[in-house]
Amino acid sequence: MIFVSASYVKHDKLKDLLEEFALNGFKNIELSGGTRYYERYKEDLMKLKHKYNLNYLLHNCFLPPKNDLVLNLASLNDETYKNTLLHYENAISLSRVLGAKKFSFHAGYFIDLSVEELNKKIKLRELYDSEQAIKRFCEGYNFLKEKAGDIELYIENNVLSDSNAKIFKGQNPFMFTDYKGYEELKSFIDFKLLLDVAHLNVSTNSLNIDFNEQLDMMIPISDYIHLSDNDGLHDQNRCLSNDSAILNILKNYNFSNKTLTIETRGSISDIKKSQLVVKKALHLGAEFLL
Repeated sequence: MIFVSASYVKHDKLKDLLEEFALNGFKNIELSGGTRYYERYKEDLMKLKHKYNLNYLLHNCFLPPKNDLVLNLASLNDETYKNTLLHYENAISLSRVLGAKKFSFHAGYFIDLSVEELNKKIKLRELYDSEQAIKRFCEGYNFLKEKAGDIELYIENNVLSDSNAKIFKGQNPFMFTDYKGYEELKSFIDFKLLLDVAHLNVSTNSLNIDFNEQLDMMIPISDYIHLSDNDGLHDQNRCLSNDSAILNILKNYNFSNKTLTIETRGSISDIKKSQLVVKKALHLGAEFLL
C-alpha cells in the first residue's frame, strides 16, 4: 500500500489539507509534522475519515503540539524526555481511535536540538554519553510498546547530513543512521524498522560507506519504507522522477507486502506525479492503491 505524507502541503487547518488530498484521490495519508494545533482537529480527522474512507498513519511529530516541541526519546534532559514520551503515548492513543495499525518515530539524538536547528546545521556541542542515552531511549520504547498493544511500533533511521558530519568531525550526534546503528539498537530492544531510503542515501555519503550494500541489508528486514529524493548531501524531500538515481537503484529490490510512503515536497500535482513514477518504476501491483 502506498501512503502520501501530508507534511509538506501547507494549509492553515488540517481539515483543509486532508480535504484537498481526498478530493484529489488520495485515500492513504501519513500525518507527520507541519500542521498547526487547533481545538477540534481530532474531530475533523474522524469526520473526514468516514466521509472519504481515508486510511491514516501517524508519524513522529503528529499530534500537532500546542507549543513548539523538539522530540528526543534519548534525551538526558528530564523535561525533554518526559514531553517526548507523553507526545508519543498520545499519538499511539489517537492511532488506536483512528484505526491505524502502525505508529513510527525517529531514533534518538545524542544532543538536544533547538527548534531552529531542525533539519538544518547544528551548532557544535558536547554529546550525551551514548550508553546512558541509548538506555533511556530503550526504557521509553519499552514503555510505549506496552501502551501500544496491537499497534506496531516502528523506529526510523536518522540522517547525518554532510554539513553536520563536518561540524562534528567524526562524531555522530544521531543514534541509528546506518545498518551498524540498527544492529547496535537491536541488541538492546526488539523493534521494527521504518527505513527512510533518502536518509540512508545522505548518511552513507557522510559516513563514507556504500549505499547499495546498506540497502541490501536493510530493505529485506523492513516492511515500511519512506521514499524521497535528494542530492546525497542533505535530506531535501525532493520529488521522485524517472531520472532519480535513488529510484533507479531501488528497481532492483522487491517491495511487495511493504508499506511505502511518498515523503516529498511540492504541490498535490507534484506528489501525484511522484507516486505514479514510483508505482511504475518499482512494478507495484494493483494492491498499491491511491
